[in-house]
Amino acid sequence: MCIIFFKFDPRPVSKNTYRLILAANRDEFYSRPSKLADFWGNNNEILSGLDMEEGKEGGTWLGISTRGKLAALTNYLQPQLDWQARGRGELVTHFLTTDVDSLSYLKKVSMEGHLYNGFNLIAADLSTAKGDVICYYGNRGEPDPIVLTPGTYGLSNALLETPWRKLCFGKQLFLEAVERSQALPKDMLIASLLDVLNNEEAQLPDPAIEDQGGEYVQPMLSKYAAVCVRCPGYGTRTNTIILVDADGHVTFTERSMMNKDLSHWETRTYEFTLQS
Repeated sequence: MCIIFFKFDPRPVSKNTYRLILAANRDEFYSRPSKLADFWGNNNEILSGLDMEEGKEGGTWLGISTRGKLAALTNYLQPQLDWQARGRGELVTHFLTTDVDSLSYLKKVSMEGHLYNGFNLIAADLSTAKGDVICYYGNRGEPDPIVLTPGTYGLSNALLETPWRKLCFGKQLFLEAVERSQALPKDMLIASLLDVLNNEEAQLPDPAIEDQGGEYVQPMLSKYAAVCVRCPGYGTRTNTIILVDADGHVTFTERSMMNKDLSHWETRTYEFTLQS
């Protein structure tokens, strides 16, 4: 499970305005093996964490490349999973490692969507010269992917912009932080966005989550209905902030739980400029 908030303006009028502000949580079993975010791939051009679960090695939930390709994945909450389905993390990795544009890639994915458990996939081409394009596809929604108009979006474990209470609550906090972005130094903006991602206030009741999750979600509903999930052995274990400014300078900050210990976190920041 994950939650993602993002705002994008492909052609910002001000040098002080970010083209993209993205804040995301990865919720996962604390014991699932994974690598912290780092550069990998041909010429070390891709930046992401990596899943190291046996049989799922190399998949990821969120990544960006120096060529301006970005992708993010959330699972769709469903009471029962098909354990024979393909690993969803490969969907992000494949996009980041190909030369296919975001819309064409999602059209191809939509033809194979039935091979996976429920998912949502954001794919983007960030180009300082041509302007940014961000697309969305969910295999439990409409059959075709869409190109998103500039604006602010929230995505959790239902379709894009499904008004779960925790999503609406978190999106409002995100918007408040974004509205202050031009007045804040970058490190303070990142700290403010991390505060949003670590809000543990349960937003209940929420019949929409209960209806979609059924009996599966009931035992953890009081914890799952918050932006930051804290269940025994499962919950938010990675926060990621991505900022892209008008000149294509990227700041990627990852805050990760270490050694399955809720009191031990490590924060890493990477910076680079998109290749034109």
